[in-house]
Amino acid sequence: MDWLLYAGADPVHKILLMLIAIVLFVVLMGIILFVVDRPRNPSRWFVGFGFTGAALLLLLLGLVYPAIRTIINSFMNRNSTEFVGLDNYIVAFTEPRFLVVLGNTALWVLVAPLAATFLGLVYAYLVDKSRFEALAKGLVFLPMAISMVGASIIWKFVYEFKPAGVNQTGLLNQFIVWLGGEPQQFLIGRPLNTFLIMVVFVWIQAGFAMTLLSASIKAIPDDIVEAARLDGVSGFGMFWRITIPSIRPALVVVLTTIAMTTLKTFDIVRTMTAGQYGTSIVALEFYDQRFRQNEAGLSAALAVLLFVIVVPVIIYNVRQQRLSEDVR
Repeated sequence: MDWLLYAGADPVHKILLMLIAIVLFVVLMGIILFVVDRPRNPSRWFVGFGFTGAALLLLLLGLVYPAIRTIINSFMNRNSTEFVGLDNYIVAFTEPRFLVVLGNTALWVLVAPLAATFLGLVYAYLVDKSRFEALAKGLVFLPMAISMVGASIIWKFVYEFKPAGVNQTGLLNQFIVWLGGEPQQFLIGRPLNTFLIMVVFVWIQAGFAMTLLSASIKAIPDDIVEAARLDGVSGFGMFWRITIPSIRPALVVVLTTIAMTTLKTFDIVRTMTAGQYGTSIVALEFYDQRFRQNEAGLSAALAVLLFVIVVPVIIYNVRQQRLSEDVR
């Protein structure tokens, strides 16, 4: 049994396990198709269960069971051997270190999605139907092709600090020196360092927001725009009174999607500061507690908190998508 569960570092072992998994999948699907096709007049529930049963089983094993197990572990001690009640949650909500983590996460959820969506919307509106629209959009969308780790390394060079009198390699500090100022350690001082790390996320996600919102702006019927112009609406009035209401469903979906991505942000903070100097967030903290501090119970409690935070955003996102489909 252990041979099937732990491949270790042996590549041959891993390939054999992969082949066994593929064969099992093919055999399972063959059995399902054979069983479903046997009755001459199979009932609808039987056919439905035949095609979705395997997927539901995998969903239970890969998603539902780990979620339930995590919730149970959140009420256990660091070794998951003793029930400790709400102790892990009390620690998460009372210790100053974790209060900083929760505060940073709240800042990320409130500021980063709004900033990325706002910049994407304004940029999409300004370059719409302009002469260099394709090039302008391509430049903003380009960061989406970079991994978050790669983008973080780029911006870490931008914030790079060298003492006064030494040639600066950080772009931002070089500008400050040219203007006669002293170089600053941007990633050390709170709370500015958290906002500077958010810039990396906004830089990446603004391209995503711009792409979707630009498509929505182009889908606004011409007769609405022409009618507004005949009524004397133009400039900011056109943007605020015509464009924003017309693309509201897409705007909400973009905002909530980026908010969910924000809650999963791990690699940016990990690459920029490793969570030091008061920049850690929940997604990074439960990783540190589980794999560096070996605090299984506390890490599970933080994971549950992250889940509780993201659920309302998902529900709101799904409801808005359904409303937009009903409008169509």
